[in-house]
Amino acid sequence: MNLILLGPPGAGKGTQASRLVKQRGLVQLSTGDMLRAAVAAETPVGLAAKQVMASGGLVSDEIVNGILSERLDQDDVRAGFILDGYPRTAAQAHELDAMLKRKQMVLDHVIELVVDEAALVDRVTGRFTCASCGEGYHDAHKAPKVAGVCDVCGGTSFKRRADDNAETVHTRMEEYRAKTAPILPHYEAQGLVTRLDGMADMDQVAASIDKVLDSAG
Repeated sequence: MNLILLGPPGAGKGTQASRLVKQRGLVQLSTGDMLRAAVAAETPVGLAAKQVMASGGLVSDEIVNGILSERLDQDDVRAGFILDGYPRTAAQAHELDAMLKRKQMVLDHVIELVVDEAALVDRVTGRFTCASCGEGYHDAHKAPKVAGVCDVCGGTSFKRRADDNAETVHTRMEEYRAKTAPILPHYEAQGLVTRLDGMADMDQVAASIDKVLDSAG
């Protein structure tokens, strides 16, 4: 099962991707992780990327495509993959089609977690974590059972991300729309896109994703 999982920051994409990795054995292919791994392994494409980054330049589509191509040749990917952060342009989407065809692989689904922007602001600005164990909480939706005490480790120190504010959320949404707008029509034309309510309960979202992945076709 090969899929692209789309959704703006705060939509729960990371949570759902992690669940699919654990429960279905899929491999999450993050462009950032693949880039760092290729540089560390000193593959030909990784060395090219290292040279570009050392000079302060932006890694080209050609390099990113090459790194993904190398990664798709590894055995673990045969169990299925989730693409994270790629493709981000229509050109990358077309190249991915060609790449998968060359490798005799098929993209099965493109799932977008759709959010309500106002509700997303509430979700993101209200979240905080235990400073000791990292357990996540929310002012309105998941407060500690005992105020000021972590349910998991008993810690009493909590932290919030500095960028979890309304202005940042709106900026992220604008960036997300700009990046996904070019690729969604490409996959809609192939009948691959399914939109799900990313604002639903995490378990409900998970069940909806499973229903899509388990459907025929």
